Amino acid sequence: MAVADSGRPPFDVVAIGSSAGGIEALHIVTGTLLPDLPAAVLIVQHLHPYHASVLAHLLGRRCPLEVRQAVHDDEIGGGVVYVAPPDMHLLVAGGRVELSRSKLVHHSRPSIDLLFESVAGSYGVRAIGVVLTGLNEDGAAGLARIKELGGVAIVEDPRTAERSEMPAAALAATNADVILPLAEIGLFLYGLLAGTKTRTTF
Repeated sequence: MAVADSGRPPFDVVAIGSSAGGIEALHIVTGTLLPDLPAAVLIVQHLHPYHASVLAHLLGRRCPLEVRQAVHDDEIGGGVVYVAPPDMHLLVAGGRVELSRSKLVHHSRPSIDLLFESVAGSYGVRAIGVVLTGLNEDGAAGLARIKELGGVAIVEDPRTAERSEMPAAALAATNADVILPLAEIGLFLYGLLAGTKTRTTF
């Protein structure tokens, strides 16, 4: 497990998962991030498996950070948003992107659970997981793993989610650190990553 180091920003990675209603939710969250974000952001949005995705391009219109579709073996760098491609699981290993076409999880590829579990194992206390709107339980077990290994678990308030099932499943699976309305998540993340918010404040 990664160990916190007071000489560097407190977190290395934010992993965000969303499904039904997620594209607009991701626009809101990534659009409120600030350009000097010190961590990488990894996104799984459930997508149609047989069509090319323009999600990275769409998010890049509003997001002040570089947004790119993840490529296998990319080095993961701070201040960059990596979006899972269609029909590929997005994982992390050794500070690099790992893409896989292993079996579906919760009928989905990419899987939020697999991303979260790999982030938890790689970054431990230096990871943040965020579950947004969606229809199924994908992300619940992975968020619980992030929390178990010392990371921060954030869940969109089901009352603000276009589809409440996924946030509700995440809340049932783990004791989330923070439950926030969608509009507040981006600035809260920035506060955590910049060190102006700490674990003692929530």
